[in-house]
Amino acid sequence: MDREKRMRAWIRAEVMLLFIMMGAFLLRETGRTESMEQAVVTATSAAGKDYIKWVDFTVSYEALCQAYDWDVDTFDTEHHVEWIPLLAYTAARTGGEFDKKALKILNETSEKLAEGEAEIETLTKDMKYYPYYLEAYSAALGGLVGEYEAEVIGEDGQSTWQKKYGLKGYCPIARGFDYTHYDDFGAGRSYGYKRRHLGHDMMGLVGVPIIAVESGTVEALGWNQYGGWRIGIRSFDNKRYYYYAHLRQNYPYAEGLEEGSVVAAGDVIGYMGHTGYSTTENVNNIEVTHLHWGLELVFDEEQKESDNEIWIDVYPLTCFLAKHTQEVQKVEGTREWIRTTKIREF
Repeated sequence: MDREKRMRAWIRAEVMLLFIMMGAFLLRETGRTESMEQAVVTATSAAGKDYIKWVDFTVSYEALCQAYDWDVDTFDTEHHVEWIPLLAYTAARTGGEFDKKALKILNETSEKLAEGEAEIETLTKDMKYYPYYLEAYSAALGGLVGEYEAEVIGEDGQSTWQKKYGLKGYCPIARGFDYTHYDDFGAGRSYGYKRRHLGHDMMGLVGVPIIAVESGTVEALGWNQYGGWRIGIRSFDNKRYYYYAHLRQNYPYAEGLEEGSVVAAGDVIGYMGHTGYSTTENVNNIEVTHLHWGLELVFDEEQKESDNEIWIDVYPLTCFLAKHTQEVQKVEGTREWIRTTKIREF
């Protein structure tokens, strides 16, 4: 009799546990769906304008690498697997999560696309959130991969141009210069007022050459109370605003750089320092020497300098860009560094 009672008690406990687990799962999925609904609805309803107002860029380093490899490996084949639509499809399948399951989906889908067994348009035609992810990821990654020409210096010192396809965005730290970093996006900051850290810090030594991640136009250059000597570069499609801050005291920028200057990806634009946190110009008030770089996505000009700015976590992107560094050389008799080779974009 006691044994029968114990068995019934165990069964009731297991049923209760099952209901609790199902409830937690449904709550998580409902929350994820509501977050996506809010993001997309907000994107199409504010002041009657149709533009994205929120992006949570959660693409992992592993996903960036795998999608990129598929893109490059299938370029110039019958079935080119483009990395941004692939990432957007994966995100639409997983709700923006890039765990092991997502990586499996990404690779299995890539195999089908590469073999011609499926087309991305067919796979995504009924996916509610695919257009959102495609636009968001295109804004974040649109200028980093493509065709370009790289300068190659021969043994005779003469340069030739070699056509390439692949990563044309650069690591923001020049080749051969050490740095340390960790995922610090969203960490607390208190100078001036309490706020979240909306960029990524790369710690190094004063004077380390800073490299333009992507080609674009210098939109801001000068002193900022928080960022010290800083540079803001806008991509040519106006979707990305790159922010480089805390540059070197007394000699922060590459020679000749000014607002309106056009820079190429891989150009030296400035030098690492620890300026900022001061209303007075040219002051070193940052304790640790580092580059703060950030990436703002702009879907409408009203967002650019507003309470609705979209800054994304670039830590995974920084790790990814480490695949492509620019070699530099010192200009004798000066404090300047310049790149050793150039690229030309189509």
